[in-house]
Amino acid sequence: MLCWGNASFGQLGLGGIDEEIVLEPRKSDFFLNKRVRDVGCGLRHTVFVLDDGTVYTCGCNDLGQLGHEKARKRPGKFRSNELWRVRVVVPVFFVSLFYIKPKVASVCECTEFSLILSLFSYPDRNIKSLSEIQIVQVACGYYHSLALSKGSEVFSWGQNKYGQLGLGYEYKKQNSPHVIKSLLGIPFAQIVAGGAHSFVLTLSGAIFGWGRNKFGQLGLNDDNDRYVPTLLKSLRTQKVVHICCGEDHTAALTKEGGVFTFGAGGYGQLGHNSTSHEINPRKVFELMGSVVTQITCGRQHTTAFVPSSGRIYSFGLGGNGQLGTGTTSNRKSPFTVKGNWLPYSTQCPITTESEECFCVKRIFSGGDQSFAHYFYPQNMVPPDDFRYPDFLKQIWTVNETFIQRLLTFPSGRLPVEIANEIDGTFSSAGCLNGSFLALSNDDHYKTSTRFSGVDMNAARLLFHKLIQPDHTHISQQVAASLEKNLIPKLTSSLPDVEALRLYLTLPECPLMSDANNFTTLAIPFGTAILNLEKAPLKVLENWWSVLEPPLFLKIVELYKDVVVHLLKLCKIGIPASERRILTNFLHTAFRVLEILHRVFFLSGPMNHWNSGFQSDMIQDLIDIRNDYVNWVQQQVFGMVSCVGVFLAFFFVVFCFATDTFTLVFLQMAVDQAHRQNLSSLFLPVFESVNPCLILMVRRDNIVGDAVEVLRKTKNVDYKKPLKVIFVGEEAVDAGGVRKEFFLLIMRELLDPKYGMFRYYEESRLIWFSDKTFEDSDLFHLIGVVCGLAIYNFTIVDLHFPLALYKKLLNKKPSLDDLKELMPDVGRGMQQLLDYPEDDIEEAFCLNFTITVENFGTTEIKELVPNGADIPVVKQNRQDFVDAYVDYIFSKSVASLFSAFHAGFHKVCGGKVLQLFQPSELQAMVIGNTNYDWKELEKNTEYKGEYWADHPTIKIFWEVFHELSLEKKKQFLLFLTGSDRIPILGMKCLKLVIQPTGGGEGYLPVAHTCFNLLDLPKYTDKETLKSKLIQAIDHYEGFSLV
Repeated sequence: MLCWGNASFGQLGLGGIDEEIVLEPRKSDFFLNKRVRDVGCGLRHTVFVLDDGTVYTCGCNDLGQLGHEKARKRPGKFRSNELWRVRVVVPVFFVSLFYIKPKVASVCECTEFSLILSLFSYPDRNIKSLSEIQIVQVACGYYHSLALSKGSEVFSWGQNKYGQLGLGYEYKKQNSPHVIKSLLGIPFAQIVAGGAHSFVLTLSGAIFGWGRNKFGQLGLNDDNDRYVPTLLKSLRTQKVVHICCGEDHTAALTKEGGVFTFGAGGYGQLGHNSTSHEINPRKVFELMGSVVTQITCGRQHTTAFVPSSGRIYSFGLGGNGQLGTGTTSNRKSPFTVKGNWLPYSTQCPITTESEECFCVKRIFSGGDQSFAHYFYPQNMVPPDDFRYPDFLKQIWTVNETFIQRLLTFPSGRLPVEIANEIDGTFSSAGCLNGSFLALSNDDHYKTSTRFSGVDMNAARLLFHKLIQPDHTHISQQVAASLEKNLIPKLTSSLPDVEALRLYLTLPECPLMSDANNFTTLAIPFGTAILNLEKAPLKVLENWWSVLEPPLFLKIVELYKDVVVHLLKLCKIGIPASERRILTNFLHTAFRVLEILHRVFFLSGPMNHWNSGFQSDMIQDLIDIRNDYVNWVQQQVFGMVSCVGVFLAFFFVVFCFATDTFTLVFLQMAVDQAHRQNLSSLFLPVFESVNPCLILMVRRDNIVGDAVEVLRKTKNVDYKKPLKVIFVGEEAVDAGGVRKEFFLLIMRELLDPKYGMFRYYEESRLIWFSDKTFEDSDLFHLIGVVCGLAIYNFTIVDLHFPLALYKKLLNKKPSLDDLKELMPDVGRGMQQLLDYPEDDIEEAFCLNFTITVENFGTTEIKELVPNGADIPVVKQNRQDFVDAYVDYIFSKSVASLFSAFHAGFHKVCGGKVLQLFQPSELQAMVIGNTNYDWKELEKNTEYKGEYWADHPTIKIFWEVFHELSLEKKKQFLLFLTGSDRIPILGMKCLKLVIQPTGGGEGYLPVAHTCFNLLDLPKYTDKETLKSKLIQAIDHYEGFSLV
């Protein structure tokens, strides 16, 4: 052991030497044949812990802090219970605090200064309130102490003058340990205490600090004290793995071996070649070329170890020789500690004959003294690396080692200590949040609101290894801990994103998917999700949105299974009280699924988006028509219905009963017309009511005729089934004529001759044109047509951006919508928001105006009053972007969209529309393009002598699959009246093919009303291909075949 620094009280343990200051490292012969595990440096005393748990102390003993009455200048054996095995010692000022397996003990604590014992109480004492808690780390400031438990709970006690306990303003001092509740749920790697400030470090590198901040030692960009833990945001992404504190300064070590310092710098202890204080973390420049693996702080000095050179560097106050440089001078930047240092090498040991050399194992600092544990070159062992924490000082987590150890025990009763470890791990949110971390490439250090830092595949694998049928004793213990201790204690407000991880990983536990645990685990867990405040819930939604589809759908399947289970229970005869409980449970499950459904849509377009939410079992267990009536009663009359919860969460209906749902409204309108006609039989004069909405139009005046008819139509008639008649044509509308009507009228209304819409070349989308001369009637008509299309199961090809459907649902468009409509402009706006410098006004030269084209000339429009005089700067750039988006989508076309909105809501308005998401409404109007041509072939039916293996049918499908995508879409248009498919996919599009008379010279004929294709019996592939292409190139016009 080498030591240097202040020896005036004997704290270096060198015996009766004359010097009160040791200016450079000196060997301590006392530890020549002893293996030192830990060294704790107080202001005037030092404690040494050996590998066997024996404790030696030396230095000032005025208050009994040495624990013995022997000579104070040489280490004396600490008087203790022989059963204790000390692992860690943390003496500061007049106090020694020991971590002893499994308890925490203190020696001679003065209540004014720290703990819980009376003044001059020489015997060592257990801290009783921690005696039943497994403690893995302890830390002491001048007048306060901290402890970290295996369950990731942080305890604090002592003085709270500056907020160093982290308990808030209301606590002045605490004579016994108290849990810092604001930190619950976070997985911690380290706790640290300075003079009157405190830090905790999470497993993924987040740092929370509190307490005194006079010199900026909390790194929070100010000098205000903090009474509650506060996140040090600037170091969040730096992969910090170790922290140490001096009296009023702090140092942080990163995974890459960099060192940041902040706080008091009056003696140069920050190493920045100045004596200035730093209120923000700053990297030590002169250590940037080296990989540092150990850092320590004394009262006002700092030391660092670089293994590549084997050297120790120190900087800061040197008045007591604590820098080891051979002088009492202060050092403002890192300076090599004197000594013949050798780096560790795995090669043959280096031999030296002329002088003694040292290989550093570990460095220690505190007060005004420093120590270095060393080995000779011939006995070389690897130096400690603070970047890789001691396993014995870490919280419980679920990992491969943990599970393998559990599975070694046969079925039956588990040993008490193992049962306690299982209970402690699965009862602690912090422990589960520290499990299953994404260790590859240190990805978990990238944890943010967008990335969880969790390896979900590892979570699934480890949970399935742990929960096995032949280890029911483990499963029962885990289930009991989750049910009784973990889930009931989950809170709505979380201190950090790392405290959210269990919401992602816990559904992977097989116990959650066990029907026996639905009401004890899955439902309470769902309640905890619903109780989350807005900010943490948004983070969880972000994490869900980037999960691999199988992982996301695992959560969906869980709560779908819960719904099915509860619905089955509702079907059996149960008391009303139990039915109310089940209804509440159903409400919880549906609300969780509603959130998941929203996330699924907001995560972007996905193929077969609805497949994960479909459930034939749920469809069989509920009655959509009955539920709709119940829901209406609940909305209108405030009636509470057991089954009313189903309709309130529209995604269930939308995913498997869209047609049924819409038919309810159509049937209600038809029934009302029939009732009115029936009642007219008993009245003297009463005009009969048609159960359908009849629309008679001419092809050459389709827009004018439609406007005239619909203007006279009553609101109630819009919800009747639509029948279209083209004047002079014989076709009976069984659906096909209606489809062609929608196609033709939308094509006419969108024709550039009207100038109603502007076409954006880059996105190939359209938006309302503020330069049109058309009146609002035509915009109103387009809204009505879109509404009628929904009600009549007809998709229309509208090239509007998602913003249209947002506005129909009274949601504000965003920058993402501008990017969709005007990609170049959107990218420019994003660059403006992301620009890191302060010279935005000079770089972009923008003000609150927009330049628009008006019939060949440019015109400047102000986005806000006096916008031309308001430059865009860093502080108002978000306001500018918001105003720009609002102008494009709302302000410039307000009257036009208002007419469209009125027309659409005349047909589709009401409370039900509120249940849609914008992307859902878009899919209802325009369908989708998730083509699955093999599915189309599979669902096709055949009539007459045709069947799937008929020669003509076989060559038909050969030809069809060889067609280009555009030709295939043209075939859909030819046969069905639209080149898009229903929102539920190809499986809902059924074609029928039948043979016709005549010869191979005839063309195929489409009966659009019935999706029916008359296909002559072609015998060769080329003829069929030629005739089919000729037919689909001419698809308009109806007549009887």
